[in-house]
Amino acid sequence: MQAKVTFRHMDSSEKLKTAANEALKRFEKFYDDIIDADAIFTDDGDKIVELTLKVKGDTLVVKEASDDFIKSLNEASDKMVRQIRKWKDKIRN
Repeated sequence: MQAKVTFRHMDSSEKLKTAANEALKRFEKFYDDIIDADAIFTDDGDKIVELTLKVKGDTLVVKEASDDFIKSLNEASDKMVRQIRKWKDKIRN
């Protein structure tokens, strides 16, 4: 899996980059064949985190906003785990 972290309208942060890479690696535990993973941090008043996973034949996207990047990342990660599980159930049936 290739992971990419992008920062928009803000300076890059090593702390956020590390947290994002850990979150993206965590998804491999739920599905092994992730082709590409992206985390985008945007500061437009709200702290927005967008996670995108490219899996075999599909793209899963989650976007979360709050007043803190770590909080947004955690909430987006939880949503992505639920989305991966739903997607796996869908392709199995």
